[in-house]
Amino acid sequence: MPLAEFAIVDTTLREGEQFASGDFTTADKVEIARLLAAIGIEYIELTSPAVSPRALADCATIAGLGLKSRIVAHIRCHAEDARIALGSGVGAISMVMGASPILRATSHLLAVDEIVSRALAVAGEIRQRAPAMELRFSTEDAFRCPIGDLLAIFRPLAASGLFDRFGLADTTGSAMPLQVHATVERIAAETGSAVEFHGHNDAGCAVANALTACAAGATHLDVTVLGIGERNGIASLEGVIAGLYVQDPAAIRAKYDLQRIPELAQLVASRIGFEVPFNHCIVGRTAFTHKAGIHTKAIINDPHSYEVLEPADFGLERAVLVAHRLAGHNAIGARARSLGLSLTPGELRHATAIVKAMADERKLTDDDVNDILLGMTERRAVG
Repeated sequence: MPLAEFAIVDTTLREGEQFASGDFTTADKVEIARLLAAIGIEYIELTSPAVSPRALADCATIAGLGLKSRIVAHIRCHAEDARIALGSGVGAISMVMGASPILRATSHLLAVDEIVSRALAVAGEIRQRAPAMELRFSTEDAFRCPIGDLLAIFRPLAASGLFDRFGLADTTGSAMPLQVHATVERIAAETGSAVEFHGHNDAGCAVANALTACAAGATHLDVTVLGIGERNGIASLEGVIAGLYVQDPAAIRAKYDLQRIPELAQLVASRIGFEVPFNHCIVGRTAFTHKAGIHTKAIINDPHSYEVLEPADFGLERAVLVAHRLAGHNAIGARARSLGLSLTPGELRHATAIVKAMADERKLTDDDVNDILLGMTERRAVG
């Protein structure tokens, strides 16, 4: 599927509120929503307006901002939740019900045919009151649900014509990419409908599963900034963007304002009281940092040798580390040139040997390396 045909549903302001320290003020939500819209994120999903009076007020506030992103209310498949959402001013409603046998037995206690009846009834009321409302029905814990049960739910819902798309949620993060591909492909083919994927990260596959879902035909991918969410979260916006970027950099540059992604990550991190993880895609402190000698030599000659993401596209710069025992003479030479120094190959090798020897004794800083390089030129001048 061409990358231009997918849309991102950012649920930082819904799923992200379920993160252990996710407690956004109204002002926080407005700031985050504005930045998501400025980046070009197509959908912004909000906590159900039926949760509390402030949740309803926040929905109305964000829906009233006039953002280019479509504002989505995430609700239970309940008539009263739907009525409240319809009065909140949002442009889309996402209904959800548990589909797996364990959730049917422990959550809503409905059989498969009763799930269908409930969904049709609530959707019918929504369509009667708001015919143009964008409407999604999602099955929670879909990947621990027998495929036959999923089809028994989705086939009659698709035949009704009431829904714009269907959602498949890997609620426990247990699905593996091959299962995701097969399930998304099957549901899309059987229903002829657009499919949204929502994947948790319990087994570390959230981003891989989201990208696999896209490859299998999913049209909408759920993400949060930094992957925050219930337990250890869902697919991160940054990870999904990175995975899509490596497939078609030009398309992703054209679709989103990538340079504002680091700003967004820092904003959300500050609001939840955590640092951005050092190894996070794109925005982690070491994402574009190179250290080993064979790596730095190649990076200096051609950055594409060890980088599939162009840091400048994200408003960032690469770093070549030199103050350590793994430093090679090519990296030391680049540091010398950055200082305006012209050293001979022999001097560079000598300087590199000094750096390695000192690094074996203690932790070095860039200033230590600069002093070594400046010392080489001073000795040459004296000698």
